[in-house]
Amino acid sequence: MAEVATSRTFSATSDQLLVVIDPVARRADGESVRIAKDVLSAGAAGAKVCLPDDPEEFARALARRGSRRPVVVGDDRALVRAVTLLHRRRELAGCALSLVPVGGAVSLARSLGVPAGAVAAARAVLDGAERRMDLLVDDSDGVVLGALRIPPVGGVTPVREAAGGTGRPWLRTYRSLVRTLVPARPSGTLSAPEGGPARLRVEVDGETLVDLGQPVEGVSVMPGAPGRAQVEVRPASVGAEASPLSAEGRTVTVSGAHFRYRADAVVSGPVRTRTWEVREGAWGLVLPAR
Repeated sequence: MAEVATSRTFSATSDQLLVVIDPVARRADGESVRIAKDVLSAGAAGAKVCLPDDPEEFARALARRGSRRPVVVGDDRALVRAVTLLHRRRELAGCALSLVPVGGAVSLARSLGVPAGAVAAARAVLDGAERRMDLLVDDSDGVVLGALRIPPVGGVTPVREAAGGTGRPWLRTYRSLVRTLVPARPSGTLSAPEGGPARLRVEVDGETLVDLGQPVEGVSVMPGAPGRAQVEVRPASVGAEASPLSAEGRTVTVSGAHFRYRADAVVSGPVRTRTWEVREGAWGLVLPAR
């Protein structure tokens, strides 16, 4: 979501850090994890390193951080998990979060301005500035840091145990981490087809942008002006290509047939209705000082 005014800068000589290294990052790129840990430990006045083995330990580490500033070493999912946990504990307002992106899925981190490379990202943690950003919060207390899309771009990849997968610890860890963020499918529900037009009602600040009578190819919600989200609906074309419909507002409600949506790196659903609200300046990320 949109970035708002910078609130504070940090000094490597005075900060106490809690470095939480995601287990997926440790398996994906142990060398980058080692570099990040070394730079942070050498540069900060005090850095406590935590190596959680599962989502529960990850959550406990953040909850017990005390006055230490949390630093997540991991991919986009680890960042979303940390923001979600702090949001649900109502601790985002007083917490400046840092990220050293490690892993294959780091496009969200890049879009937010986190430097590429373990060294550059770790130095930004030590000497950067907190920038407050908007947060999109849904009616189930889920969060969106970047973009929301319906249907999910690239389709849905079910998280299943592959043949012979029971002997792969990384696969069990991945499945466990995804389950902490993706709600279970309600019993007896059927999802709409992932491909092809869908019939959805999209409302922005209570005004209907598109109704059920108009099939749509997709809906996207992107950062807009501070405190607002930019909504675009692509109607299904009949003959000549239909022009996208757009609006900007603080609340977005989508309803209709059961649909899935991709919020940042996570696919959720199916649901029949969901409302998202923009919380201005709700979370802080430490980025390179300008």
